[in-house]
Amino acid sequence: MPKIVITAPMGGKLTESLRAEFPAVTFTLAPDLESQLKELPDADATISWPHREALPVAKKLRWVQCTSAGIERIRGIPELIEMDQVVLTNARGSNTPAIGDHFFALLLALTRHVPDIMEDNKARRWDRPGRAKDARELTGAVLGLLGLGTMGANIAKRAIGFDMQLRGVDLNPAARCPGVSEVWGLDRLDDLLRVSDYVAVCLPFTPQTRGLIGAREIGLMKPEAALFVMSRGGIVDESALADAIKNGRLWGAALDSTQPEPPPPDHPLWGLPNVILSPHCSFSSRQTEERRDAILRENIRRFVAGEPLTNLCDKRAGY
Repeated sequence: MPKIVITAPMGGKLTESLRAEFPAVTFTLAPDLESQLKELPDADATISWPHREALPVAKKLRWVQCTSAGIERIRGIPELIEMDQVVLTNARGSNTPAIGDHFFALLLALTRHVPDIMEDNKARRWDRPGRAKDARELTGAVLGLLGLGTMGANIAKRAIGFDMQLRGVDLNPAARCPGVSEVWGLDRLDDLLRVSDYVAVCLPFTPQTRGLIGAREIGLMKPEAALFVMSRGGIVDESALADAIKNGRLWGAALDSTQPEPPPPDHPLWGLPNVILSPHCSFSSRQTEERRDAILRENIRRFVAGEPLTNLCDKRAGY
């Protein structure tokens, strides 16, 4: 009978439903180091990350299911990377429709003056000239997608409906995405930044993407352009971004993820015009939870049946 240890505090309701659905599997809750040291020696798999200090006793471990899409946390568990017998899977694709919606919520909020209109509502103020001035439409605008995985693809799908022109840069220059007329490798990042009216950062956070967008790269963008961070903080230099907006070298920005999180009270992006800081909530929806749960259950089914798992990750690449 396979044993799967749930290493995150997910609650008994999930555990009981998994036990009912998979009676041939032993499910055990072990959210802290002490309990994992006890439960991992005979565990075949974990749901969520095991403690680094508990890995030496996990001699039977063969599979770790990460419950989020991003796996950057693995950088802090190098021993897991070296455990070649252990495969890592994630919840890739479960949250990207919601992120696609959230991106356009942020984009439209900026281009249609929605934050200002909401402030007008609170003040019972009717400022038609002010809110009509400099309003933008998206038709014909160039959207640069930095990353064409499931997140970039969901944003692209929605952008087609807004009649936007799509360009893309991906770690894999052979990547293809419906609606994206040109796909370039990272060596063409400068070109993407130059031609785009709006840039959506959809790349995973890895050693290769850390600090990818700095002051030089931001300086290549059009002064009337805007930058959106939808995946992870740490890819964009936020101080350089704030400086560019303060000095009129860039029109706006919206970030659903920063580094650190939450940003401290003295973070330079707080309070700037045409800047929205969203509290890393773009993934949230009832459907996201349902898709994440379905990925987990399908992989448990496959694991028990000895079939290849879905959503496999490259532990060394970090995605």
